[in-house]
Amino acid sequence: MAKPTVAIVGRPNVGKSTLFNRLVGERVAIVEDKPGITRDRIYRSAEWQGKEFMLIDTGGIELDARHEMAEQIRQQAELAVDEADVIVFLLDGQTGLTPADTEVAMMLRRSQKPVIVAVNKVDHGKQKNDWYEFYALGLGEPLPISAEHSRGLGDLLDRIVSLLPEHEEDDYPGDTIRIAVIGRPNVGKSSLVNAILGEQRVIVSPIAGTTRDAIDTPFVSDGQSYVLIDTAGMRKRGKIYETTEKYSVLRALRAIERSDVCLLVLDAQDGVVDQDKRIAGYAHEAGRAIIVIVNKWDAIEKDTHTAQRFTEQIRREIPFLDYAPVLFISAKTGQRVHTILKRVNDVAEQHARRIPTALLNDVVADAMMQTPPPSKRGKKLRIHYVTQASVKPPTFVFFVNDPELFHFSYQRYFENRFRAAFQFEGTPLRFMIRERA
Repeated sequence: MAKPTVAIVGRPNVGKSTLFNRLVGERVAIVEDKPGITRDRIYRSAEWQGKEFMLIDTGGIELDARHEMAEQIRQQAELAVDEADVIVFLLDGQTGLTPADTEVAMMLRRSQKPVIVAVNKVDHGKQKNDWYEFYALGLGEPLPISAEHSRGLGDLLDRIVSLLPEHEEDDYPGDTIRIAVIGRPNVGKSSLVNAILGEQRVIVSPIAGTTRDAIDTPFVSDGQSYVLIDTAGMRKRGKIYETTEKYSVLRALRAIERSDVCLLVLDAQDGVVDQDKRIAGYAHEAGRAIIVIVNKWDAIEKDTHTAQRFTEQIRREIPFLDYAPVLFISAKTGQRVHTILKRVNDVAEQHARRIPTALLNDVVADAMMQTPPPSKRGKKLRIHYVTQASVKPPTFVFFVNDPELFHFSYQRYFENRFRAAFQFEGTPLRFMIRERA
C-alpha cells in the first residue's frame, strides 16, 4: 500500500524549504522521524486530518550547479510531475509573476495532475488585487500564504488532502510476502529478480536506468506466495536523473512502503558507498525487515577471509543494520541465489513475531538483575513492566517511572538482550518509553 505523494515546486528563494519545514515541523504530525540515520531529508512521511502522505521538497534535490536557473526549475518540475500525486506550485507574492513561473505552469498544466497555486510572502490583510495576476497561470484559484509566519497553512493542507488519491490496496493474499529489491542504479537488481524467478521477466541491461518503473511480479515457491517489487526503475534517462543521486532514493520510497522485506543490493566491486547508506536508512526507518545482498561476488578475487572482511565493512559503514543478515551471491552465475528465499522466509517470520508478555517480562527482569538500571541525581530508573504493542516491526512499550532516566545506551542493552533471547534476525526493533506513576 503506497502513500500518496505531494511535491513542492518553484523557483529559488520563493520559500520552498521554509514551507516544507513549517508543514512537517509544526502543522503536520510526523509519522516517523528518527534522527541520526538519514542525514539529508528530501521527504517526510506526514499526516493531516487522518490522511497520510509523503511530502517532497524539490529544493532538497540538488541539481547540477552548471545548469541555468530556469533549466533547474524546469527539471525540478519534471521530478514532481513524475513522482507526485499532488503538486504545490509555490510562487513569490512580493516579486510577482516571472517568465520562469509561466514556463513551469505550462508544463504542470500538461501533466494533468492536481496543482495547487500557493502564493507565498503575502502579508496579512493584503488585497486580492495584489496577487490577482497569478490567476493568469490557468491553474485555478491562487491560495495566499506566508510560510515564514505560518499563515494560511491550514487552508493549504486542507486543499492538499482534498486532492489526495485514496491509498492503493493490492489484491495479493494475506500471507503473501512482499519483497522490495532496492539499491542504487546498476548494482544488478533486475538480474537478481530474474535469477530468483528463474526466467526473463524483466529486461536486463548493463546500462543504468533500463527499467522505467517499479514492476510487481507475483510468484509461488514451495507453497509460499511472494511478490517481487523491482525498483530498478529508481532512475530514468536524462541529465537530471544522472546528476542527483537523491532521486534514486526517492524512487525507492514507494516500493519500501509497500514491502515486508527489503533486499538491499550492494555491488561487491564498489564496496559500501554513501548512496547505499542512504537507501538503507530509509528502509530501516520504515521498519522493514532487511537482508543485505552483496552481488557480483563472482567478480572478486577471494581468499578465506574476504567475505568476513566485507561483512565487517558493512557493519562499520552501516552500523544501524547490525541485525541484517548478509548474503554473498552472483545473480549472473546463480551462485547462492537459491538461499535467498529461505532467508526471506526467516526474516519475515521474525518481523511478524509476537512475544507473550509474561516471557517478555521474565527476560527484562533477568536483564535488570545482570545490569541494574541507571540513576540520575539520586533518582533510579524503575521499569514497571513491558508489553509488545505491534509487529512488522516488533514494537515494545516500556512503562517506567521517568522516561528521562531511560538512557539510549540502556535501551540498546535491552535490544541486544531481546535479540539474544528471541532471535529477531533481520528486523529492526522499536521501543516506546511511557511514564507510569
